[in-house]
Amino acid sequence: MAIVASGPGTPSTSPVGKGVGPLLRGWRERRRVSQLELASRADSSARHISFIETGRSRPSEEMVLRLAEHLDVPVRERNALLLAAGYAPHYPETPLDDPSMEALRQGVERLIQGYEPYPALVVDATYTVLAANRGIAMLLDGIPESLLAPPLNAMRLTLHPEGLAPRIRNHREWRDHLLAQMERQIALHRCEPLRALYEEVAAYPVGDPDPTEEAANEPTAYFALPMRIEHEGRILSFTSSISTFNTPMDVTVAELAIETFLPADPATAKYFQSLVS
Repeated sequence: MAIVASGPGTPSTSPVGKGVGPLLRGWRERRRVSQLELASRADSSARHISFIETGRSRPSEEMVLRLAEHLDVPVRERNALLLAAGYAPHYPETPLDDPSMEALRQGVERLIQGYEPYPALVVDATYTVLAANRGIAMLLDGIPESLLAPPLNAMRLTLHPEGLAPRIRNHREWRDHLLAQMERQIALHRCEPLRALYEEVAAYPVGDPDPTEEAANEPTAYFALPMRIEHEGRILSFTSSISTFNTPMDVTVAELAIETFLPADPATAKYFQSLVS
């Protein structure tokens, strides 16, 4: 599945009309950093930080970016802080189908294709699937067309009762893990589309656990919580790893995530090795 263009992006929900001071104070409190500590990090003074937060002093563009960096503010929200302070956004948001993104698209496609036969996919900030390899396509075999119609959403595909959910043997554990992951992202990004997606997938019905599942399984020492999924009469176990870009300078790139699935037991590894032998 070739990488596809992202949509219009995930709008910031920061209350720009309130000015930059309350926004910066909100990020500082979220990060549990005192004014003195932030001033020390940003080579400023606690008095100046206090004046910025109360609106008594207007920070320079450089100071806004410096404070945002030390508070680990997401790139999209850094633009919102600049707008609230009266400055132009610093970070562009370039569509993935833009010619300037050609190297990125090719690199990501080579990466997930090179990971085959194991599954790998690329998602944006709201889990829209932008690219996926044949390993993912294999796991989605038999999913209703209504769920596979663009735009595909990884959370919806995984947790929907007509999606992968009935095939995931440890569905409750995996569901709890995914919902907790979304909760952490919502707290960080304050993204309304992501919150709406969370409310949707959290409301999906959860079937009763299979009472024979635990008894039928041989004990296995997993190094991380696996996703145990049924495929063509066998149980495959995967642990997932998520990669993002270091020091992104573009909002689109900052919100990309590459998720790869690694065999979590010898049987799963052996099965995938048989696919390429």
